Amino acid sequence: MPPVSPPDGLPPELLPGARLFASGEWWEAHEAWEGPWMSATGDERHFVQGLILLAAALHKRWHHGSLTHRNYHKAALHLDRLPSGYGGVDLARLRREVWEALHEAGLHPALHAPDGPEVSGHA
Repeated sequence: MPPVSPPDGLPPELLPGARLFASGEWWEAHEAWEGPWMSATGDERHFVQGLILLAAALHKRWHHGSLTHRNYHKAALHLDRLPSGYGGVDLARLRREVWEALHEAGLHPALHAPDGPEVSGHA
């Protein structure tokens, strides 16, 4: 399956991390989003922090075998503060895909635009 393209509304500084995230390179996505997070404020900071925590949750699950989902729940606290389509991303779908990927090996969640086409996350 071809990689999922990041949504058009995603801020440009988050695109490299979005591509890494969709390809299952979660630690690298986390690192790519650190710079934008450091300069973000307000809702944008919550958004990027949520993305970083989701990437960390997936990395810890599949690279370290962690069965706790603490980072996922921490991400939810940040993302719940935002509108459902913040940053051009369908946040409910993202959270659903990440939750599924935390429980089933081989899934690669991606950032999708709100009301975008359904795309399987299976690798």
